Amino acid sequence: MAKTVLVGMSGGVDSSVSAALLLKKGYRVIGGFIKNWSDSKDAWTGECSWRGDRRDAMRVAAALDIPLITFDFEDLYRAKVIDKMFAEYREGRTPNPDVLCNQEIKFGVFFEAAKRLKADYIATGHYARCRVDRDGIAHLLRGKDPEKDQSYFLHRIRQGALRKTLFPIGDLVKSDVRTLARSFKLPTAERKESMGICFVGKLPMKDFLRSRIPSRPGEVVNQDGVVIGSHDGLDAVTIGQRHGFRVRIPGGPWYAAAKDEKKDLLIVVAGHDHPALYASGANVGGIHWIADSLKADARGVSVAVRYRQEATPVEIVTATASTCRLIFKKPVFALAPGQSAVFYKGQECLGGGVIR
Repeated sequence: MAKTVLVGMSGGVDSSVSAALLLKKGYRVIGGFIKNWSDSKDAWTGECSWRGDRRDAMRVAAALDIPLITFDFEDLYRAKVIDKMFAEYREGRTPNPDVLCNQEIKFGVFFEAAKRLKADYIATGHYARCRVDRDGIAHLLRGKDPEKDQSYFLHRIRQGALRKTLFPIGDLVKSDVRTLARSFKLPTAERKESMGICFVGKLPMKDFLRSRIPSRPGEVVNQDGVVIGSHDGLDAVTIGQRHGFRVRIPGGPWYAAAKDEKKDLLIVVAGHDHPALYASGANVGGIHWIADSLKADARGVSVAVRYRQEATPVEIVTATASTCRLIFKKPVFALAPGQSAVFYKGQECLGGGVIR
């Protein structure tokens, strides 16, 4: 009997091709559309964004002749992702909501829904790979396409879910996915990629923050403490940014180097190569290990401190089960508290934690 897969279908080309590939391989495929956010509107139609996404998912499901189930996780999403995200911003940190969304929603409550449906697996359109070893331990690997690899956002998946997850496009590059979408004659073959907060859409982050966090304007100063500009709120600025503030003197380009939360001051420096923008070490907490791989051998480990940043070799000088102190073999640009530090050894993603 064919194995059953519940495929997370967002209406995008990646998840559409994932469903088509699984169907071609002989799986019994069920589409699952996740409704998590109903506040964002399409700029052109004024319609809730999720409705358009679901309509695209329904069109693909109809083309593939598979059922599509809509899961309403909005209340859970607000509690498990959005509320936590705002709490971090209020404390002056820059969280990564996509990491939380994957952990709590796509590979959390969605996975539990799949078990209730008696599905054998779940699948998503992420550019990542999974290998299960002889002992039944699942290992998360980078996607084949280095420009699209999404293992960084998946580093908090729990073993139980990862063992039962398929990544159908993990061995493909984006151009091949587009080609396959056209060959399958999928309605979403030419759909543009969506960018923005997971499930929230193209809402500017600053506008989203202001929906709950009042603006607290302050001054921008250089390293000597001289006032050279202004900002509308430190929460909307991430270390390493070149925008989100105004500088009224020539020079630069100016980068956010530090925040003084008590005085609402943003300290900026001129030039990407300024030493104040680079860190030689970091404290990481709340670590999640995917397969306890680090415990066996910590040699050859590297860390990525933001998406699409090349992983930097590190020395782990102190460590507990969930915290560690890292020394980078070469200084790392724009270390931002609240962001994820993700551990790699070769192609394997070992897990990660939160920069303190």
